[in-house]
Amino acid sequence: MKTDRFTLKEIEDRDIELIHRGLSDERVTKHYAVHFPTLEDTKEQMEWYADLKKNGTGAWWGIYSSETNEFCGAGGFNGLDRANNKAEIGFWLYPEFWGMGILKEVMPLLFQLGFENLNLNRIEGFVENTNYKCKSALEKINFSYEGTLRECEIKDGNYLDVDIYAILKKDWEK
Repeated sequence: MKTDRFTLKEIEDRDIELIHRGLSDERVTKHYAVHFPTLEDTKEQMEWYADLKKNGTGAWWGIYSSETNEFCGAGGFNGLDRANNKAEIGFWLYPEFWGMGILKEVMPLLFQLGFENLNLNRIEGFVENTNYKCKSALEKINFSYEGTLRECEIKDGNYLDVDIYAILKKDWEK
């Protein structure tokens, strides 16, 4: 799957060092639910990716520069609910690729996969309330803010609010 500037490749076990580089960087994981300080710890994330595929509950792809084949980050679906035709979307990028319009370019590919291949009607994004850059990025690609789950998660011993964003198939098709 390709855009003008990027290629998506399904994440495989051999990508562990690329995933570790991102998910051990506190700038990347500041608003993320996981952080893996060691390569050994990152095996847990790789098992999670494999379980998504094995159980049919999602899939994640590495985002690569088409020009240099450099890994930029990852994105995909989890929480795939076939009974209700919905899934949660997630993504992260190495900091040196922030602000380059990558998500705006890559997300339409993920929408196509979700809405056409997986027959989704709804794609959801759950974002820490203080992650303003992510919320802004979602709004730029036509996600709608639907509300806030107040103090619904605990991170570092503190309750945090999570904002819900979603895009529906009918909104994407317009």
